[in-house]
Amino acid sequence: MKHTHMASILSLSATCMLLLASIHGGFGVEAKKEFKVGDDYGWQEPSMNNTGIYSNWASSNRFHVGDSLFFEYKNDSILEVDKWGFYHCNASGAIIAFNNGKSVIKLDRPGPFYFISGVHDHCKNGQRLIVEVMGSHPISHTPPTIIAAPPEPFLAPGPLQSSAELVSVTVFSVFMALVVTFVTIVWCAA
Repeated sequence: MKHTHMASILSLSATCMLLLASIHGGFGVEAKKEFKVGDDYGWQEPSMNNTGIYSNWASSNRFHVGDSLFFEYKNDSILEVDKWGFYHCNASGAIIAFNNGKSVIKLDRPGPFYFISGVHDHCKNGQRLIVEVMGSHPISHTPPTIIAAPPEPFLAPGPLQSSAELVSVTVFSVFMALVVTFVTIVWCAA
């Protein structure tokens, strides 16, 4: 019988912790994102006037571990290479290669990822991409919503409002939470 009460207390505690975690923003993990490389332009050889398209695209996004890149292309390919292969447009030491027209690459570590086109001269003409991946997604804390009281009609100024009301409400709330917890534990133990 005593084990049942202990299990009830542990269950109640775990439920309270989960409830508090969900109220205060969950466990701090943001959803992973999939980025379409080049947005509407996709993955293709850029025009002579647009050779910086992929570096501009990468600098306008923030990549985190767990995100992925979606490459969409026609009559082309995507190669992940090392730094040297990127700067020399050398495809011979490719880490991975795709040529299926729609490729998804998971960003599984922090640091730089280097991509080039596997089509001759496309890399030299600007079809290459460096993605700098940061650590895991940060915890996003949204500030609590503050609801303002409707304005009151103008009356003669009264005494300044004290912050004591706010403090007493907070203390009362904490006190009530402790009383409820204590009563629950005593009731379960009986």
